[in-house]
Amino acid sequence: MLHDRVLVDVDAAASERRSGGGILIPATVQMGRKLSWAKVVAAGPNVRAVETGDRVLFDPEERAEVELHSRTYVLLRERDIHAVASEGDSDGGTGLYL
Repeated sequence: MLHDRVLVDVDAAASERRSGGGILIPATVQMGRKLSWAKVVAAGPNVRAVETGDRVLFDPEERAEVELHSRTYVLLRERDIHAVASEGDSDGGTGLYL
């Protein structure tokens, strides 16, 4: 990875969601702008806020897809990441740091 680029693996099952009544809403339905979670696979040398293995929140419209070894990943700039999920919620907060 070069510069401030981050390679993430998006969980395909996470893109589907359920309504309050339990109805499954497929990922293909357009319902406004929704951010997505992904796991960081690799990060460039100038990336400061995330590390490999972190879960990050990003806008799916601000991405570039790349296929490596028959698997599709998403390539982002570090500035396109909105939040990083921490492992534990020890301070009673949301578990996110921005």
